[in-house]
Amino acid sequence: MGTPSDPDTPALILGCVQMLLVMCNPLQVSAATTGNLAPPDSEPSLRAAVRVRLCQVLGVDGVNFSVHVENQTQVRDTMSRRHHRVYQLYSRTSGKHVQVMGRRIGARGEDGDKYAQLVVEADTFGSQVRIRGKETNFYLCMNRRGKLVGKRASNRSADCVFVEKVLENHYTALMSARYAGWYVGFTKRGRPRRGPHTLPNQQDVHFMKRFPPGEQPHLTTPFRFTTIGKRGKRVRTSGPR
Repeated sequence: MGTPSDPDTPALILGCVQMLLVMCNPLQVSAATTGNLAPPDSEPSLRAAVRVRLCQVLGVDGVNFSVHVENQTQVRDTMSRRHHRVYQLYSRTSGKHVQVMGRRIGARGEDGDKYAQLVVEADTFGSQVRIRGKETNFYLCMNRRGKLVGKRASNRSADCVFVEKVLENHYTALMSARYAGWYVGFTKRGRPRRGPHTLPNQQDVHFMKRFPPGEQPHLTTPFRFTTIGKRGKRVRTSGPR
């Protein structure tokens, strides 16, 4: 990239101005290409034009990247490869794991239960997921009455799409993408709660992701951590025993 003293610098600045005009207002393409801008030898004028246009883009046009991310999250991504993960969902209230037993849904699975192993499919820009039972090949879904049900893998209903949310207490909540404000939740006995009766601050909708037995990540190198006590600093090594 050229320095301010290089002869190519005015041309680069002119190109940036034209790109801004094209992206922000396609109707101004003709104005950018017919020479209505300042001549290349007028570098201060070009810089002023760039500053003015940037202010217009960021202020008047209201560029908001958080809105862009939210909009893209709601769009299905048919180009990228699906990302599949296998884990268990530990329910905070029942103390057990979520189970997809065909059409029946519960949260009474022990660690390693075959119905508690879930395949989580993500195919969007954001955090929308589909949750499928690895054993039964049924999806976890929420119908229009807010009831949790299982549906066959061939069913591509929007009832089976959820939004993963990481809460402030580090638990995970699953909100229905179709029925905003309705969450996956279970009672202390592991029975499903209906979506309209759930809130994000209830313990019934809080889950913790856990790897199935035998699928925990293997640490090949010892982990070194430092502890500081009254006698000074000591470095300990912790590894697989």
